[in-house]
Formats: sequence, C-alpha cells, structure tokens
Amino acid sequence: MFSSLAFKIFEESINKYHVEDNVYQEFVNLYPKDQVEHLLYRKNWIDTVQWHYEDIIRDPSINADDALDLKRKIDASNQDRTDLVEYIDSYFLKKYQSVKVKDDATINTESPAWAIDRLSILALKIYHMQEEANRTDASAEHVKKCSEKLNVLLEQKKDLSTAIDQLLLDIESGNKYMKVYKQMKMYNDDELNPVLRGQKG
Repeated sequence: MFSSLAFKIFEESINKYHVEDNVYQEFVNLYPKDQVEHLLYRKNWIDTVQWHYEDIIRDPSINADDALDLKRKIDASNQDRTDLVEYIDSYFLKKYQSVKVKDDATINTESPAWAIDRLSILALKIYHMQEEANRTDASAEHVKKCSEKLNVLLEQKKDLSTAIDQLLLDIESGNKYMKVYKQMKMYNDDELNPVLRGQKG
C-alpha cells in the first residue's frame, strides 16, 4: 500500500535528520530523482527541518535578528513544502491519467498529496511523542500522558493510512477523480503582497 511506503520513507528521513539533529546540516536524498520516493523523502525532510525551526523560534531568549532570520526560513520552507505537495500530486495525475472516470465519480475534499502531507507531519508527531514517552528524566505523570497521546497518534496513523489507500484505490478504479488547485500563496509574491509590492522600485 502506498501509505506504508510513504510512512517508511518518512521514518527514514526523520531518523537520518536526528543523527545530527541540526537544522543547518547538509541534505542528501537517498532516492533517485525519477522515483516518487525521492519526492516523499524530500517532502518529509522539509517538514522535519521546519519542525525544529518552530522549536527554535519559540526560545524566549532568542534575539530579534535571529528570530527574523528564522521567520524568513520558515516562510521559505512553507513554500518548498507546498511545491513538493504539488509535485507529488503531479505524479498521481500522471499515474492515473488513463483511468476512465465513471459518470457518478465524485471529488475528494483534498488531493492525495495533501493527505500524504498530513501523514508526514503525523510521522513527526509520533517520533517526538515517542521520545517524550521514553524520557527517564520526566515525571511518571508526564510519561503516562505522553504514552496516552502516542496511542491516539498511532490510531490516527492507522485511520489516515487507510483513508489514503482507499482514496488512491477509488481514483484508480474511477470512483473518484483528481482535481488539483495550485495553492497560489500570496505572501511571497511581490505582485500580490501589498507590503512587498510597495517596496518595488
């Protein structure tokens, strides 16, 4: 199933990142560019680095210049994340382009890649909640609460994985069809963001 493949790759990315646990470490993709695994690995790496950007920027003692630099890195990361989702959806559009869509086919509330995006974030939540549940320097109450939350996340993983695989099966069989909208983010565009537009020239 595709969800199992994706989650396995997300775990590989997360584990590789945490060898150094450094947002400035070099990124090396483990998969060839012509494989969807390449996109999945890159997608999760972006999410993993951004997860840690978000941790760092919440440091109460961070200075203003560092915080501004991080905010801009987070903005760029969000754009990269959106781009990767669209690349993954392009993979599915090409894969299912010859499917005969049934007359009564319906559209899903989100595209396959945006559901996979949620699975990538969920993999990060599971990794870090597992860390908290395994802490030996935390109180028994903290460990208990985190273990309970981990169980909920694992149930969510099962449900989301099932939903993703069912969606792909429905698209493959013509019961659902893909319709992808570009995100058209406005805040990074100097023609659409009035603050950036005002600084042109």
